[in-house]
Amino acid sequence: MARVYVSIGSNIDRERYITAALDALDGWFDELIISSVYESESVGFDGSPFYNLVVGIDTGLSVADLSARFKQLEADNGRRRDVPKFSPRTLDLDILTYDNEVGRVDGVELPRGEILKNAFVLRPLAEIAPADIHPVCGERYDALWRTYDRDQKLWPVDFTWRGRLISRAAAR
Repeated sequence: MARVYVSIGSNIDRERYITAALDALDGWFDELIISSVYESESVGFDGSPFYNLVVGIDTGLSVADLSARFKQLEADNGRRRDVPKFSPRTLDLDILTYDNEVGRVDGVELPRGEILKNAFVLRPLAEIAPADIHPVCGERYDALWRTYDRDQKLWPVDFTWRGRLISRAAAR
């Protein structure tokens, strides 16, 4: 079994599509390790704020099978591929890590470069896998988050899934 971390994002009907993604993952995998849900400004384009989170799963599926499954889930939830890369989306799932694989695996670059670039990926990953080591730079995710210095704002939001509060907004 491989430990895989997956980023999930949406900036169109966010609650609906994040819930759809969690429901699908829960149907496919035994246990989900779910981070808080964070709201963040769009990065790379002018658009509505996103909801983002990271989910950890254990699976025997290959990177290719996971990628195909995630692309189908995105398509089933209205994700359009005929628009610019940086544009609003109903659902976006990306494989961040697959155990400690490094390099191009089944057409997927591992670990995903966004881990070190985007707060909306690194912060939730550091939350659920603080002691895990980035397979290229060799640092723990919690240490990478503590030293993150890009100007990307994000904040936790209240989010309920299946009647359970999985994320709580920060006290103001």
